[in-house]
Amino acid sequence: MNCRATDGRETMKLRAIMLGALAALGLGGTAAAQDKPIELRLSHWVPPSHPLQKAMEDWGASIEKASGGSIKYKVFPAQQLGKAFDHYDMARDGIADVTYINPGYQPGRFPVIGAGELPFLIADAKGGSQALDAWYRKYAAAEMKDVKFCLGFVHDPGAIHSRTKKVMVPGDIKGMKIRPAHATIAAFVTQLGGTNVQAGAPEVRDVLEKGVADAVTFPWGSVPLFGIDKVVKYHMDVPLYVTTFAWVMNKSRYDSMSVAQKKVIDEHCTNEWALKVAAPWADFEAAGRGKIKAEAGHEVYGVSAEQLAEWRKAAEPLHKNWADGVRKVRLDPDAVFKELQESLTKYKAAY
Repeated sequence: MNCRATDGRETMKLRAIMLGALAALGLGGTAAAQDKPIELRLSHWVPPSHPLQKAMEDWGASIEKASGGSIKYKVFPAQQLGKAFDHYDMARDGIADVTYINPGYQPGRFPVIGAGELPFLIADAKGGSQALDAWYRKYAAAEMKDVKFCLGFVHDPGAIHSRTKKVMVPGDIKGMKIRPAHATIAAFVTQLGGTNVQAGAPEVRDVLEKGVADAVTFPWGSVPLFGIDKVVKYHMDVPLYVTTFAWVMNKSRYDSMSVAQKKVIDEHCTNEWALKVAAPWADFEAAGRGKIKAEAGHEVYGVSAEQLAEWRKAAEPLHKNWADGVRKVRLDPDAVFKELQESLTKYKAAY
């Protein structure tokens, strides 16, 4: 009799434990399924036809799928939410949740990542993007402290495109009005006796067409994309520089997410995603050279080994300028630059 009573009590306890476990699992599943829905505003400043539009859409779609639909997205292209120059502050201030930025649009504000802008340093956009992203991550927390750094990348090496004359040697820049790609190229233009004309990529055709600028530094595929091929004629076929870019996120938006949602974002802010974002654009830009060569009225020309040596020699002071900026934020520029060179070597992207 006592044995049967004991067995009954044990059975009831076991049932209670099992029901409790099932309830806990059910509640856990419900909590995961009930993550507060979020729609991320993803902003960039290039045309919807640019490869970055699809890259941003693919990134957002992957996040939506990985979050079980709790994180949705909408892409705002072509400066719909704000000017190209303002995109870092737009992420900081919550005007957009994730933005595409060119750090070099704001001279002196982001000195460390500016190393990637130095001429004759990065030869390949795909490996260069992975190298830049891997190297910069540990510096981003301090240099871009107003936002959550997601990933960094570069475009295919850009060149000088002129509407007025062939640019062969550094001395040809003297007296020219040039729209620079970023702060480092702007310093180069000034050093060589030229005048800088500041304009975001979407405004470049206009400043050239009006004669405000004589030439532009731009990657090849983007020349026809932005209609610049309609106003320039001469193209120096020398891979002069790359531009550094990043995707950054509003901190408050990230902090408001659940643990599960943050994990999804973190898994999409990686070195692997830096390559996924950069690769299609790299292919697009590389193909642009052939398109321009095929257009009537355009002259794509190279320079001699001696002339190239002149360009490389002329660019040397830019490294000192960059190093001075890095010292101002109390970092050792030699150590920082060595780390970047090692990363470029690892990813086979050194010039």
